[in-house]
Amino acid sequence: MLSQESLREFFRALLLAAIDNQRARGAVEQATEMYVVNLLSGYLGTEMLYVREEDGTLQQKPLAFLLKEALEEQGAHRAALLRRLGDTSLFVSGFFGESLNRSLISVDYYRAMGERAYDALGQHISARANSRTIYCELAAKFGLFVELLSEVSERTLASSNAGLVRLYERYIRTGSERLASVLRVKGVPVLAPVRGRFAQ
Repeated sequence: MLSQESLREFFRALLLAAIDNQRARGAVEQATEMYVVNLLSGYLGTEMLYVREEDGTLQQKPLAFLLKEALEEQGAHRAALLRRLGDTSLFVSGFFGESLNRSLISVDYYRAMGERAYDALGQHISARANSRTIYCELAAKFGLFVELLSEVSERTLASSNAGLVRLYERYIRTGSERLASVLRVKGVPVLAPVRGRFAQ
């Protein structure tokens, strides 16, 4: 069983590797980097993606409903709902973006909701300048953070044989050079895309 601190270190190493690989060093503030690491280790429990109803059951609430509730609230409750909406949108876009492309709700919808939530949260918080800066950066660079979390997801998958098979299937569909790089590091021979086909 991993401790919360070990999880943070695990995700921090993966996030730093993704930042380096995507040449984003210097583009991400250290406080925001730590925020994302904490988000990753916190969302490991699936209940973070759900809302507990009054009867105790966990339900997945549509993002638009969360945004509506947040904008109708005031003070700390509003901030908590906006943060949950932003965090959920970022995590789902980064870790499950591939499956969103095959669903009725697109990854663009999640991105738009996340940007809006973090932007509203950044405007809502005025007393704590550091927190405001984090949320404003997450809103302004939401696409970059989605790409970083996508790479963290890929690197996490690469730690098991079943995950490597899924990554290879994703590579065959997309031809992503980033996926090819992750596979090569793990010793998987990768076919290179040539004119819509793949050759050795």
